[in-house]
Amino acid sequence: MNNIQLSVVHRLPQHYRWSSGLTGVKVEPLPLTVMADETNLIGLRLLSHDGDSAWQIMEKLRLTLAEIQVDSSVLEWEGEPCLFVEGCHEGATLCRLKNVGAAIADSLKALYPF
Repeated sequence: MNNIQLSVVHRLPQHYRWSSGLTGVKVEPLPLTVMADETNLIGLRLLSHDGDSAWQIMEKLRLTLAEIQVDSSVLEWEGEPCLFVEGCHEGATLCRLKNVGAAIADSLKALYPF
């Protein structure tokens, strides 16, 4: 069975940018005072896997995005592999991941908290 179909991906809440001189190698979160735009990065983390299998699945997801010509990088963030893509490709990225069978977890906010 394809491991991607058993994967749950969650979008990290912050926006990121490449660290100075380390494009494709290291990211840093945008300060809250900086307005995010489509050139900034979004990060995706696996909720369903950890360890070596998480790295393998993230690499498969990266290759899947490369098939539709969306550049992405798999980097370690807070001790876990995360997939980073430009914000302008967020819609295409999430659509592609859904099409290959990954589930996309979304943060829910209650309109009427009890």
